[in-house]
Amino acid sequence: MTEQLVLVDKAEGVALVTLNRPQAMNALSQALRQAIVDAFADVSADPAVGVVVLTGAGTRAFCAGLDLKELGTAGGLGAVAPGADAPADAAGAIERCPKPVIAAVNGVAITGGFEIALAADVLIASSNARFADTHARVGILPGWGLSQKLPRIIGMSRYKELAFTGNFIDAATAERWGLVNRVVAPDELVATALGLAREMATVPAATLVAYKAQIEGGNALAYAAGRSFEKDASRAFSAALTPDEIAGRVGAVQARGRQQAG
Repeated sequence: MTEQLVLVDKAEGVALVTLNRPQAMNALSQALRQAIVDAFADVSADPAVGVVVLTGAGTRAFCAGLDLKELGTAGGLGAVAPGADAPADAAGAIERCPKPVIAAVNGVAITGGFEIALAADVLIASSNARFADTHARVGILPGWGLSQKLPRIIGMSRYKELAFTGNFIDAATAERWGLVNRVVAPDELVATALGLAREMATVPAATLVAYKAQIEGGNALAYAAGRSFEKDASRAFSAALTPDEIAGRVGAVQARGRQQAG
């Protein structure tokens, strides 16, 4: 029976995507990378899915990075060698998902697995989670965004400490440094992520997609250009709305505010 490397469960406007190689700490074999690309193509295109939660099977690892056993073979080395056919771009597939992606980091996220987590929009960690960048110790350089994203999140000095030592940080440190939004008990992780995802999914799907595109597009630019990008995107999106639509949504927001105020 063929192993299903990525599990996808859909309900209530949310897709739960689970990396399913727990016996290998969800290490990124070429087959798993392709399965991630395929899974995110599916959830990105499915109009019934508004938000995605990404996690790893098992209790030990979210993702241990590239499959080092495979990397040590001729074919594995060829997958990262200059001039080789590019392997499936798993991190890019997650980044390009037009819908919000929440990473529920259930265990270690190491090197390429760290980059897979950073491809998500929001990170929630189990208290068992740990993060490490071992690129330098393996003798390779990041290629999936780590060297550009992580210093923007935790600061350049902290990033260089992690990069040049390969040391782990625990979930509490990751939260203190702003890498993860919150830390929860292991048995509460997926439920917490799904609850947040369902809350996001109550926002109109088209708005979520447009807002994510505005955030990503503007923040890829220098500040002044980003402000212009923001204004243009806002005007273009608002032009398609009717006054009645806006009035109805304002009323819903006010009702929700009163409810949350208790």
